[in-house]
Amino acid sequence: MKKILIAAVGALGLCSTTPPAEWPQTELSNGLIQTTLYLPDEQQGYYRGTRFDWSGAFKNLTYKGHNFVDQWFDNYDPKLHDAINGPVEEFTPLNYTDAKAGDTFVKIGVGALRKPDDKPYTFARYYDIANPGKRQVDRYSDHVDFTHDLTDPATGYGYHYLKTVRLTKGKPELILEHRLKNTGKQPIRTSVYNHNFFVIDKQPTGPGIEVELPFTVKADGKGFGDLIQTQGNRLVYSRDFEKKETVFSAGLQGLSSTAKDYDIRIENKKIGAGVRITGDQPLEKLVYWACATTSCPEPYIRLEAAPGQEVTWTITYEFYEKAK
Repeated sequence: MKKILIAAVGALGLCSTTPPAEWPQTELSNGLIQTTLYLPDEQQGYYRGTRFDWSGAFKNLTYKGHNFVDQWFDNYDPKLHDAINGPVEEFTPLNYTDAKAGDTFVKIGVGALRKPDDKPYTFARYYDIANPGKRQVDRYSDHVDFTHDLTDPATGYGYHYLKTVRLTKGKPELILEHRLKNTGKQPIRTSVYNHNFFVIDKQPTGPGIEVELPFTVKADGKGFGDLIQTQGNRLVYSRDFEKKETVFSAGLQGLSSTAKDYDIRIENKKIGAGVRITGDQPLEKLVYWACATTSCPEPYIRLEAAPGQEVTWTITYEFYEKAK
């Protein structure tokens, strides 16, 4: 077991000019899946934005010669909100609405951030990190533990967050295990979702790539225009995307209140490769976003923890290749 202790005690510095080969990272394999994970580092980390959880950021993931994780965006900056590959998670902010300009608010997995003004919160904005907390990475043969501890006296929030990235022995399976303990004085009430930025063999988004759900699905009132059709329990692309096009549904309709609906498949039928995503918690909502390079179901779950209470949740990714 290899242990890396990252003690973060100050605000982030300027953007690093560290060349890509030196971004802190570690490899993980079970003989079937090979993946490389970026390690959180406030000075040299690949991702230093304030939108997504820094724990368990993926560089790549391959199975049977197929690439499932790759760069999907054009422009890179370590502080850019979406300059990160998926699967990657975001927690909704704590205390932002009540905080005054100059006060702090909390993003789990990132730290205590400074509210600069009275404008509404937006995930695309970078917020200065006032208290990054303390991080630790523990490397094992079949998994990596990412620990983030935060105590923020200014807000009364505190937590111990453990995210484990695990590869199942003998299976093409990736598991994300989470434990969040409220160590502060304030109750934690947040939502968390996974932005599944899968890019299968760098195939462009369009006909042949389908998303399958366990329920009859409908888009929200805005729909998807002429880009996507809903066919029973499937989302089917009608045509290829133009480079700068995107589609978005704030909430796909048809969900039940049980965890059985956290069961999503993304498949490239042209090459016969796909991934099945399941979770052990009921969905609060299911958002869908796609662009020319990636198709992204975003499953939200609700988390609530009183002081001293711990909550857990698990997401499982099963990769597969269909016989040709």
